[in-house]
Amino acid sequence: MTDLPKLTQRKLGLVIDLDTCVGCHACVTACKGWNTENYGAPLSDIDAYGANPVGTFLNRIHSYEVQPEQGCAQTIHFPKSCLHCDDAPCVTVCPTGASYKRVEDGIVLVNEEHCIGCGLCAWACPYGAREMDAAEGVMKKCTLCVDRIYNENLPEVDRVPACVRTCPTGARHFGDFSDPQSNVSKLVKERGSLDLMPEQATKPINQYLPPRPKDKMVSSDQIETLLKPVAKEPKGFLSWLDKALDAL
Repeated sequence: MTDLPKLTQRKLGLVIDLDTCVGCHACVTACKGWNTENYGAPLSDIDAYGANPVGTFLNRIHSYEVQPEQGCAQTIHFPKSCLHCDDAPCVTVCPTGASYKRVEDGIVLVNEEHCIGCGLCAWACPYGAREMDAAEGVMKKCTLCVDRIYNENLPEVDRVPACVRTCPTGARHFGDFSDPQSNVSKLVKERGSLDLMPEQATKPINQYLPPRPKDKMVSSDQIETLLKPVAKEPKGFLSWLDKALDAL
């Protein structure tokens, strides 16, 4: 079995804002693309366009309709990936040491050369965040794009996980939770965050910002105001498009 480090030098992870995530799946496709072309074995797709498609993903989006006791019903989009837990049970059950947690930054990784595909880590993970790659026979999981965040050949703005870089609504944030002045630490302090399934005592690094209650219905007058044009006459490309559509 694999031992966990008693202390890590940093705690790199994600803050995901459930209030601003719109469930567009941009993070899913960016993750799939980056991790298929770079780190480790490619994320396989089997019979992708057939009757029984099977694919490996390190990040998935689950959507739920929620009706609070007070306020309006709302749709919550919930991104799920490895949480890089401090007390990661997926690491301690690994019989070959393939699963491990790094001392320097707290990232949980899989050494695919040592992975025998036994699946014990997937059984131990309470979040369902590990997936067996059917083509390669090895366990796959989020790496926090470790091959991006330390890559000095990339512009500094790109040295973040692919899911963070591509999120169009800014719902995903990356940083060091051991630094109280980091962006993620400040977000957690300002908004309050949710530990996913705290009863499991895994001490997840990744945090979720709760959605704000939607307690007011938008009136038809408000909708009409929002739909009013911002300009009386279209200009430039919009003017050309307006004329082209009128000619149809």
